[in-house]
Amino acid sequence: MPFTEDNYEKALISLFEGMGYQYLYGPNIERDYYVPYYEAQLEESLQTVNPKKPHAAIHEAIIKLRNIDMGSLAQRNETFTDYLQHGIEVSYFNGKEIRNEMVYLIDFEHTDKNTFQVINQWTFIENAEKRADIIVFVNGLPLVVVELKSPSREETDASEAYLQLRNYMKDIPSLFAFNMFCVMSDMALSKAGTITSNEDRYMDWKTKDGNYETNEELHYDTFFEGIFQRERLLDIIKNFICFSKEERGSAKILAGYHQYFAVKKAIERTKHATVSNGKIGVFWHTQGSGKSLSMVFYAHLLQQELSQPTIVVITDRNDLDDQLYTQFSKCKEFLRQTPVQANSRENLKELLSGREANGIIFTTMQKFEESDEPLSERRNIIVMTDEAHRGQYGFEEKVDATTGKVSIGTARIIHNSLPNASYIGFTGTPISTKDRDTVEVFGDYIDIYDMTQAVNDGATCPVYYESRVINLNLDDATLQALDDEYELLAEEGATTEQIEKSKKEMSHLEEILGAPATIDSLCQDILKHYEENRQYELTGKAMIVAYSRPIAMSIYHRLLELRPKWTDKVKVVMTGSNQDPEEWHDIIGNKQYKKELAKRFKDDNDPMKIAIVVDMWLTGFDVPSLATMYVYKPMSGHNLMQAIARVNRVFNGKVGGLVVDYIGIAKALREAMRDYTGRDRKNFGNPDIKGMAFTKFKEKLEVCQDLFHGYNYSKFHTGTDADRAKLIKGGVNFMLATDKQEQLPLYMKEAALLHNSITLCRSLLNEEQRFLAAFFETVRTLLSRMTGKGKVTKKEINARISELLKQSVKSEGVINLFSDVKAEFSLFDTAFLDEISKMKEKNIAVELLKKLLAEKVALYQKTNIVQSEKFSDLLNRSLSNYLKGLLTNEEVIQELLQLAKEIASADSAAKELGLTPEEKSFYDALTKPQAVHDFYSNEELVAMTKELTDSLRKNRTIDWQKKESARAGMRRMIKHLLKKYHYPPEEAANALETVIKQCEQWTDNEQENYSTKSVKIYEIHEDDILMAAEP
Repeated sequence: MPFTEDNYEKALISLFEGMGYQYLYGPNIERDYYVPYYEAQLEESLQTVNPKKPHAAIHEAIIKLRNIDMGSLAQRNETFTDYLQHGIEVSYFNGKEIRNEMVYLIDFEHTDKNTFQVINQWTFIENAEKRADIIVFVNGLPLVVVELKSPSREETDASEAYLQLRNYMKDIPSLFAFNMFCVMSDMALSKAGTITSNEDRYMDWKTKDGNYETNEELHYDTFFEGIFQRERLLDIIKNFICFSKEERGSAKILAGYHQYFAVKKAIERTKHATVSNGKIGVFWHTQGSGKSLSMVFYAHLLQQELSQPTIVVITDRNDLDDQLYTQFSKCKEFLRQTPVQANSRENLKELLSGREANGIIFTTMQKFEESDEPLSERRNIIVMTDEAHRGQYGFEEKVDATTGKVSIGTARIIHNSLPNASYIGFTGTPISTKDRDTVEVFGDYIDIYDMTQAVNDGATCPVYYESRVINLNLDDATLQALDDEYELLAEEGATTEQIEKSKKEMSHLEEILGAPATIDSLCQDILKHYEENRQYELTGKAMIVAYSRPIAMSIYHRLLELRPKWTDKVKVVMTGSNQDPEEWHDIIGNKQYKKELAKRFKDDNDPMKIAIVVDMWLTGFDVPSLATMYVYKPMSGHNLMQAIARVNRVFNGKVGGLVVDYIGIAKALREAMRDYTGRDRKNFGNPDIKGMAFTKFKEKLEVCQDLFHGYNYSKFHTGTDADRAKLIKGGVNFMLATDKQEQLPLYMKEAALLHNSITLCRSLLNEEQRFLAAFFETVRTLLSRMTGKGKVTKKEINARISELLKQSVKSEGVINLFSDVKAEFSLFDTAFLDEISKMKEKNIAVELLKKLLAEKVALYQKTNIVQSEKFSDLLNRSLSNYLKGLLTNEEVIQELLQLAKEIASADSAAKELGLTPEEKSFYDALTKPQAVHDFYSNEELVAMTKELTDSLRKNRTIDWQKKESARAGMRRMIKHLLKKYHYPPEEAANALETVIKQCEQWTDNEQENYSTKSVKIYEIHEDDILMAAEP
């Protein structure tokens, strides 16, 4: 017995019951189907939650809820979220005067005062009539929609559940106005996201208690028990869901499990630190896993857990201060106060001195100055420091050997200014073992979310490394100078003399690295690498990190000399200075221009593809589709790890980020990894593509070659485009043979892995390998189009294959796998059927016919059960005989063509009888027994059909097929009609069952079009969608 969606639904319901939820069956609840929430329960619960509030106040709150219908879905949802988290302000007349009160929808303090219900088959009617699988209600409000897919059906998965949720948002948007988050699950995969989350931003929840790393593959119970324990669900709703105001509209963010548990730990440590030594600890979450938002969630929760704390957020650079301040400002409604940014030392003093409570103040550490007087001696000040371990921290005084001047470490200055504050450090990279100061300031780690965990969770992508230093032909002296530069970079807390010495050496290096011949080799090689390997990767975005500002300009000018048309494609992003040459000004631009460039680089469709940077954009700047970074600047330690993390953001179809090294960062990379966790060092300690992706590529190429043993595709490399088209079709035909049925899934999997490894190491392949890989990839693409879901058109196949070959083997020809591109694949097009019968590739012909017929039969399943069963039997019998070897591929093609003709004539029969498709389905149900045709004239059958259809329509009530009493009424009505027309008694029972079955399909077809073949996908603009955990 397969474990169906229905079984899975029941298993989940009992899991919820075990957590103290009340289970109700939707169709049994008497209610108004045009109201998305459970009205009777809501009224009852609001009285319980607000026991001292008069009925008038509660009535007013329900009216306000009912009237959340203005603006976009996201805006309506934002209003509701605010009501849910903070209560609804109402005005009412108590008989004497107008009173203002707060009515709360949930009692967050006392979990048991709330009603938790799990309801399945909850029908709601708006633009269409829909039934969600499971809805979690709290106090009658539908807060979580759970969409399930069958664990045992191979052709459905959680992605289909995502599409279904998107369609619901279009068909029944008001249900989602009251939604806190959605869940999609097929048992193997369960993920949660919000109404604005893109599919790749739906996140797993891997722990019930805060201990990470569930290693069981199947852990749906961990997911559901991790989120839906009643107290935790309320905590998530109140404190870990917020809106971030983006330019294109609000994005709703649900914290990831790693953020939730780490923030909770940080709060506990904070409570302890404020009454002890003030050291809260260090919060290390790898870059790209949502650190900035974790800081927002922490600041929000802090205000509830401590009495009116003042929060000071410190960074060490203005651009980072701006970025973090912007993220907090976008969430100011959630924070319930507006963050302020100190614009000078004086302003910082004004903001802090004399302040008694509250406030979120942003500043850079440079704005703190030595002073005898502290700015504030209060204890409830929390200092949050971003990137808590740069060299300028320090407690020790340093003495300049030549002048004797004593300078105090920045950490000491900040501590002297706020002596009783508590300190927490947030970082995306680990604290160096050499860096004692950071531990001295903040204390130990609070929580670690390392690269391995982030990559496993899909919160970030792995980063790979490719060295091309050799292509620059640098001499030994330069390579030695570079080595010295790395040594200096590694020295934390360098002395003044060392810094002076370094400046001299750097100017020497600048001359060598900026020499026109070197810049020319660099630009030529970057162009070769980018055009041959990276420009078609995702959106083609790439970053070049230059050694210095003059070198950035040299690279820019040389690239444009080599590619004059690229003025829109390549831009320089760096700080300007008054001493800059005149001609630089237009290229660098002002602050506003840089903001415009940032917006353009983040826009996947903008022609700006390559950004040349020096320091800007190397920390805290996110472009998820950015997959390539060319490094021409020595970096080490956390600066290096921060920079390369620009390419680790998650994006649909992204296998990993690629760092291309022209300056020898390999050793620095290995050094930097020393401070990471043991498993990070093991997994990412040597990310060289030669050792990883290229080895994997060769291994997978061999597997694909073995699977194609017996098929000669040698001419793919040397032949013409026409030869290639023939070989691709032949290859697909070869893989579709009956004796390859078991190998086909293996080939699809291995060829996909081959493709993934190529995206990273294409530059290392020789010509033969490139062509071989292109052959296997085009065959895989075509096979997935033909055997996968969804409509397949000739035009799309031809375009896709031509594009693939253009990218991989520089083929400029148009590859036509199918002639007459305009004609669609259609069972009702005689020219197409003729083409199929003459096709040389018989296995492809069988596959195409099978796909088209299966689609048609699936459509019949929705509209006409009798025909569907008949055609389904015929199709299955033919294919079964073919697979058993009882029919040749030519014979099965003839049988399938015959079936196509029968379907076509069945379609035209309705018109000849003067019936609609619905009426025809009931006509077929009534005339299924052959004897009935002898008993009535055709006119009588048509009249009976029309009356039956009409009566069924009139008697159908919402959810009738789910309610026993309504089903019984339907059956009585059908029996009565059959009696009236003297339907043969021996056939009546079967006819009754068939009509009821057809009627159920008919209503489901109208209201719940679960077929993704005809889904109208709810379009949400990519840019509107934020991750569940975004930095």
